[in-house]
Amino acid sequence: MKGFTKKVVGLFLVLTLVMSLTACGGDDAGSTDSSTDTGTDTSADSGSTDSGSTDTDTDSGDDAEEVTLTLWSIATESDAFNPAYTNAIADYEAAHPGVTIVHETFENESYKTKIKTAVAANDLPDIFFTWGGGFSQAFVESEKVMPLDDYYADYSDELNQAALGNATYNGQIYGSTYSTPVSLLFYNKKMFDERGLTAPTTFEEWKTVNQAFLDDGITPIGISVKDTWVLAMTHDALTLKSAGPEKVHNVLTKTSGSYNDPDFINASASLVELIEMGALIEGAAGLSNDEASQLFYNGTVPMYITGSWMAGSIYTDSETPEDFDLAPIPVLNDENAQITDFMGGASDTLMVAASTEHPEEAGNAAFELARSISKYAYLDGAGVAAWNVDYDESDIKPLVQKVAQNARNATSFTLWFDTLMEAGDAGEYLALLQELYIGNLTPEEFAEAMADQLGQ
Repeated sequence: MKGFTKKVVGLFLVLTLVMSLTACGGDDAGSTDSSTDTGTDTSADSGSTDSGSTDTDTDSGDDAEEVTLTLWSIATESDAFNPAYTNAIADYEAAHPGVTIVHETFENESYKTKIKTAVAANDLPDIFFTWGGGFSQAFVESEKVMPLDDYYADYSDELNQAALGNATYNGQIYGSTYSTPVSLLFYNKKMFDERGLTAPTTFEEWKTVNQAFLDDGITPIGISVKDTWVLAMTHDALTLKSAGPEKVHNVLTKTSGSYNDPDFINASASLVELIEMGALIEGAAGLSNDEASQLFYNGTVPMYITGSWMAGSIYTDSETPEDFDLAPIPVLNDENAQITDFMGGASDTLMVAASTEHPEEAGNAAFELARSISKYAYLDGAGVAAWNVDYDESDIKPLVQKVAQNARNATSFTLWFDTLMEAGDAGEYLALLQELYIGNLTPEEFAEAMADQLGQ
């Protein structure tokens, strides 16, 4: 019996020694694969450099807890912001050993439904992309989003609080932003020059330009109606340049006025006029944004209205980027609007779910990721930096510099309609806009339906 006991004790000592040596060796905290099966690219081997973030959230010691944060965004592989997200995640993980970011991406239009469903089901990821203003107001009011004032304090010298106006509700900050996108008229300058045309500044000039291309058998404007937000960008811009920023803001936020206003009707009538003259690409109802954009990049159509991120995409998706240029959207009514009034502003937002199990890491990551995305997106030409620029920008592409110049010279920024309005109103707006496009509603009927939706 004693011999058996000695053997057991000896075996116990050996096992104890082995276990102690194993514990001293530790695990590799950076070995977790952060990629997913959703088409996401979060490879750490991205060629990125450290964005200057400091490791304040985690302890790189052997006993550090490994943390995984899930991030949702619309930066799919075909999106101009995808490389910026990828590089930002790589930087963050390098600066925070033990923290892994799992990046899941979704197509723009379907994401709007997904994020609303996730909020309703209290099934949000730790960090998620959203749009500020009215789009996310219900998320905040339902207390599904975590306030970030305490975390912003560490970054206030790098990000002006004014840039967070669309992520601020009832005096509290609920998100971080990274870009100041605006809607612009992108055009093929080579095709314009061949016909002696210049970028239009008024709607009448724009119709003349359109007719010049139509006379040559060329449809002038590319657009997607399948991805309704693309159609909305054109209609939003026409409405801004007809009614002006103050009236648009007041009507859409139900502060004062009515959508049943002649300036709003004029904008919808102008869109119908473009449709009826054949200025918009045929078959737009079946074209996605990617498909419609490609027709612009390859010179099939000479014009496209979209966000300023197209400036960067031109350099990656077109074989002749030197052929392209950009300009503000033409003015319909110069008594209400200026050429320097822009749809857009800092609405792209990263928010943190109130249900996250890692509030400290997620709260800081929302700002550190946004800071890096701001940098890389600007360097790539995908967006105008919302954060302070403290890095070399000498290699910024000419079109991107021109976007930044337009943003600096802006007299106003007005959030896109489906962001500025409350979510329910925005959904109805997009549905009604499709009806206007296919001719089921007149401009007057469209305005009446919108006024009813907004309770005006």
